Amino acid sequence: MLTVFSDTKEMMRDRIFLRKAVLIALPVALQGMLNTVVNLVDTMMIGRLGETAIAAVGLANKVFFVFALLVFGVVSGSGVLAAQYWGNQDVKSIRKVTGLALLIALTGSLLFVVPSVFCPELVMRIFTDSEKAIQTGAAYLAVAALSYPFTAVTNTYVAMQRAAGRVKAPVAISLMAIVINIVLNYVLIFGHFGAPRLGVKGAAIATLTARITESVAILTVVYVTRSPIAGKLREMFGYSRAFIRQFAATATPVIANEFIWGLGTTMYSLAYGRMGDNAVAAITIATTIQDIVVVLFQGLSAATAVILGNEMGAGKLKQAEKYAKNFFILQFFVTLAAMGLCYGIRWNIISMYSISPEVAQAVNKCLIVFILFMPFKMFNYVNVVGVLRSGGDTRMCLILDTSGVWLIGVPMAFFGGLYLKQTIWIVYAMVMAEEVYKSVFGYIRYRQKKWLRNLAVELKG
Repeated sequence: MLTVFSDTKEMMRDRIFLRKAVLIALPVALQGMLNTVVNLVDTMMIGRLGETAIAAVGLANKVFFVFALLVFGVVSGSGVLAAQYWGNQDVKSIRKVTGLALLIALTGSLLFVVPSVFCPELVMRIFTDSEKAIQTGAAYLAVAALSYPFTAVTNTYVAMQRAAGRVKAPVAISLMAIVINIVLNYVLIFGHFGAPRLGVKGAAIATLTARITESVAILTVVYVTRSPIAGKLREMFGYSRAFIRQFAATATPVIANEFIWGLGTTMYSLAYGRMGDNAVAAITIATTIQDIVVVLFQGLSAATAVILGNEMGAGKLKQAEKYAKNFFILQFFVTLAAMGLCYGIRWNIISMYSISPEVAQAVNKCLIVFILFMPFKMFNYVNVVGVLRSGGDTRMCLILDTSGVWLIGVPMAFFGGLYLKQTIWIVYAMVMAEEVYKSVFGYIRYRQKKWLRNLAVELKG
């Protein structure tokens, strides 16, 4: 206990660490918060069309969720290398990483665009057997899926900018895109200012327009400001065998991790989708509200990965180990604050939705479950996405995430929802047991220190 207290005091006195953490974590968290706000507003606006509309769009967005995780895997794995290269001041290699990440992300986006655009009803049938939800969701998905390639471009450049310590411009760009999205939602969903009333299709058009604008804006900022990642085509493509091997060893497990984990969590939706539209509406709304606090830990985990990666790339392994401990202390205190925030605001936000008392109560109970499991879930964010990945221990991250979701989460979702026929919040609690499993084995891996590696030097060696 005394050791924890002294470590906390030492962290609070380390102004350099705190400044680095805040300068990266806050903009990333703010950017995530802005995206969460637009999702919240989206859900509220679509909610006026009825609970089936909420369920349909929520399920349709599961396609985007899996795609987004694939892209996150690409940029997260690439960001590990980019952060270490930046710590080693190797701009040439950063541009190579950017080019390869962009190529993989764009190729991946096409795998989701084609089925979503040409056979959206078939895709929707994977998630639900409600004909009304299938038709409504298909109308949304066929248009929204066109935004995926633009999302791939934006996320790649934002992640590479972050690895080089440039985090402010993406926040401003996200704010601009969100304003466009919300305004167009208002105009096109309900037919204001003489526009046609398009319902969920209007929401999809708003999303597509915002994503295109966001992509163009980030590219403009990168090249006009001559960012370190602003390479010419010949600087971004063409790779040595050693580079490909290092990229594959570091990034491939992360890509596989996010994609396989994403498929697993999508399986939850298959179970929820067969529990009825009310259950889907409840978990969709609860997840949107949870994201308000989750973005804090997305920012913290991003700061962890970048700062530890920079330190290890510069050969400062002892400093990286110290900073990792500091991030866990920060995570603990931020978790306590987030638990209180989520508990305190839950009914204020639930009351903003046009839903039945039954669904509102289900949302409330799902949020209570989330709060109870939050210490485990948020530790995993910082440890798996931040600490372990920062040193390239990505294979263990793959094992932890995929085993948790497929051996615990998915069986619990189907066993609780379809066999035991429990309520949505009970099933959600059963699914969240995977976070406890990951916390235990993730902590053991952290203590083994196999993540403490200088990847930039290893590649040159």
